[in-house]
Amino acid sequence: MTAPLSGNVNPDSESRWCSPLVAHHFDTTIEVRDDEVRAIGELGIRNLRRLQYHDPNAPGWRVIGRLLRPLETVNAGLDSPATAHRRRAMADAVAVLLVRCAEVRRTFWGWTSEEWIHLLGRDQAEFHLNAPSWAGDEVRPYLAGHAYLLGTFTEFHRLGSFQRLTLSRRIFGRDRVNGEIARLRKVLAEWGYRLGRDDDTLLPMVICQLFLLNRSPHLEDLGTDLFDRVRRDGLLDGARLNALHAVQRAVNALGFCDPPPATTGRGTARAACGAQIWQQWVDRWYATSTLTPRARGNVRSRLLKIGRWIAAEHPDAADPTAWTRQTCATWVAALDRMNVGDYVHRTTGLEKRIGKPLQASTKDGHLSAIRRFFTDCQEWEWLPRRFDPGRALATPRSITALLGPNPRVIADEIWAKLLWAGLNLSHADLPETQSGHFYPFELVHAITLSWLFSGLRSDEIARLRVGCIRWQHDDTPIAGDSDQVLARDAVCLLDVPAHKTGTALTTRSSRCSATRPVSRPPTSEGTSPATEHDPQSPASSTTPKSR
Repeated sequence: MTAPLSGNVNPDSESRWCSPLVAHHFDTTIEVRDDEVRAIGELGIRNLRRLQYHDPNAPGWRVIGRLLRPLETVNAGLDSPATAHRRRAMADAVAVLLVRCAEVRRTFWGWTSEEWIHLLGRDQAEFHLNAPSWAGDEVRPYLAGHAYLLGTFTEFHRLGSFQRLTLSRRIFGRDRVNGEIARLRKVLAEWGYRLGRDDDTLLPMVICQLFLLNRSPHLEDLGTDLFDRVRRDGLLDGARLNALHAVQRAVNALGFCDPPPATTGRGTARAACGAQIWQQWVDRWYATSTLTPRARGNVRSRLLKIGRWIAAEHPDAADPTAWTRQTCATWVAALDRMNVGDYVHRTTGLEKRIGKPLQASTKDGHLSAIRRFFTDCQEWEWLPRRFDPGRALATPRSITALLGPNPRVIADEIWAKLLWAGLNLSHADLPETQSGHFYPFELVHAITLSWLFSGLRSDEIARLRVGCIRWQHDDTPIAGDSDQVLARDAVCLLDVPAHKTGTALTTRSSRCSATRPVSRPPTSEGTSPATEHDPQSPASSTTPKSR
């Protein structure tokens, strides 16, 4: 059977890509004839690989002409450097396909995806197991190009670590692929995406995967159905799936597809598989609550976990109107014995912790969520006041005793190194971006000294106001720039305003010479000059970790 091969684009337009097989007529009969099998065997590996001293006039070439022509057409259409190394790889790819046609007695026109994967292998090691021993690593990418153009193979996600960018450039053309990637980078760079930077390698990998799946290297051909298919079939994962969201946003901004679904955002995915009536109540609460979207989503996810526990353990309590103090006690007891991974909607990221007991903060968060739910429902007169959520669902003392910081004492030698580094902080110690330092050096230096010499927590430092420093000597206030009192005799006081977990306070800095950098190196005993004459360093009194 002879048939023309047509592409999915208009070949008249020079700016659009079309398959190199378009407008050619090939015999696409799937069965390999006996004379073709004999001709491949008589030609031998030397002739098939076009090695030195091969016979280009051997009669077997005319017999296998219908198999050879499409393979040579594909090679001629690939955008590949015309080096001796590349020509050898392309000739070997043709030889591998001809040998495989003779072995299976079926032409490449009829090979399934599984047959192509068997030849290409899921990695280089598997390729060498199934391919002839003379086929090197450089042959596999060219075989992938033939699989793509001669068949319907697009399952490159099953080939392991594969250079999709290189393959796309060979098939679609280097300039065309680079131009479309640059077009997409321009949009992402305007939004501040790292994917918009020229040194990023993730975007080309993702966009080339989409080009290959769509069999078109043009952004205007990337429809919403393609993005939905990639998510539905799991063709990308991890960071590549996150990049897919940004790519769809950019393609949508260009007007070629719909925006990405909102369910890909953090905290908006709707968990299911729980008691249906419980989920209806939770959705009603979620639509009415005035909490911030993030807080409301966190409460909702915890409530849905309770719904899955109810469906599995207490289906009679699926309706919140049926909850009693006994139901509350049962849930508190079950939560106290619950492990990581129990009644969750998905376990992504939890693999290493599944089976371990829940942390006290997690238990407190679950109890806080259900207290909020029942308190609001009772306040809005949706539920009768059959119990007090603040008492029936209170966090047990055995859990509250485990909440709070876990203090530890910093070893003197470690604290000496921290102190020395803080006192001698310089511009070279700070990370720098293309725009310079992210924060002014003076700000970083001030925060460093505040932490080292006052032992404040991060939330306390963040709330410090201008003019919070006071100096005094013998209980008498003095000016900060006074030269009448020696620096070592003055006391530095720091006024800390009220914060989330405490009231306003005034703390004393451990050293009033904190603002004077030390230029001498550490002593041989391991202590720095900043601490060797100050026995009362923060490490032995008050630090952010030991307060």
